[in-house]
Amino acid sequence: QAQLVESGGGGVQAGDSLRLSCAGSGRTFGSYAMGWFRQAPRKEREFVAAVNWSGGTTYYSDSVKGRFTISRDNAINTVYLQMNNLKPEDTAVYYCAAQNYIGTRQDLLQTERQYDHWGQGTQVTVSS
Repeated sequence: QAQLVESGGGGVQAGDSLRLSCAGSGRTFGSYAMGWFRQAPRKEREFVAAVNWSGGTTYYSDSVKGRFTISRDNAINTVYLQMNNLKPEDTAVYYCAAQNYIGTRQDLLQTERQYDHWGQGTQVTVSS
């Protein structure tokens, strides 16, 4: 069973960059699709980015496309979210999630309820 631990959050200025990491445990990490979601104060959790098991297929929300990059290194059971040109509206708790799925369907990779393993979250605060 996958266990996930996020790191790399913090407080930055608008225009800065951050890289979030999510370390997974378990020998089957490489067979899991991985996603990043975020939840801002008083808002519902929303999809940010997802990557399939191999790293060859990625999806992004429109709000982060072109600024964020999701990637993974299965050799060390880690998925990353590189966030560039951060904006105040990116302020949120960011969650890493995993689902035991080896396909590339966008609807499945972007849907929160498809993920059955979640990290504890890491706070990202962007000041203007």
